[in-house]
Amino acid sequence: MHSLREISVLVHIFSQVKKVEKGKKMFLKVQLPWNVIIPAENLDAKGLMLQRSIVVCLLDDFAKKRATKDLGYYLAVSTLESIGEGKVRQQTGDVLFPVVFSGITFKIFKGEILEGVVHKVLKHGVLLRCGPIENIYLSSMKMLDYRYVPGENPVFLNDKTSKIEKDVVVRFVVLGTKWLEAEREFQALVSLEGDYLGPVS
Repeated sequence: MHSLREISVLVHIFSQVKKVEKGKKMFLKVQLPWNVIIPAENLDAKGLMLQRSIVVCLLDDFAKKRATKDLGYYLAVSTLESIGEGKVRQQTGDVLFPVVFSGITFKIFKGEILEGVVHKVLKHGVLLRCGPIENIYLSSMKMLDYRYVPGENPVFLNDKTSKIEKDVVVRFVVLGTKWLEAEREFQALVSLEGDYLGPVS
């Protein structure tokens, strides 16, 4: 049986989650045009192998691209919507097919409340991982109740003996994101300033 206080806390958390769901979402369904190049030796008259070759090449290209600034990280191809007419490339004999497909991407937005796993504890903060994003920084200045405790396994502790250490799941709010073009990845700055943010038990 839950106490009245626990129920009111749960209602508040649920309402915050609903607000996030109504706003921007970290998982986006996108429809994208793409050019797929099929080597001449993979072409056949029946068309069945051609479609398979297009899907295999599309998945390979999709995985190599990794992410874009506008759409975030590419996670999955869900549907191949259309395959356009192939154009033979004169130098190689390969055929370029314009395709349209639906897919799922992952992108975080300012103001979102998310959870991440601590993978590095530093003197001035911690680095978290959330989905494909590896560099989410939580500064010690954005977790005011916590103090750094050095040692072989450094941690951040607060007066309520709540710990932020390696492999702990932490709920946070996103303050801002930055796209790094050369690395094709995002970085994010996050905070624990807000209700019901911090280590998740």
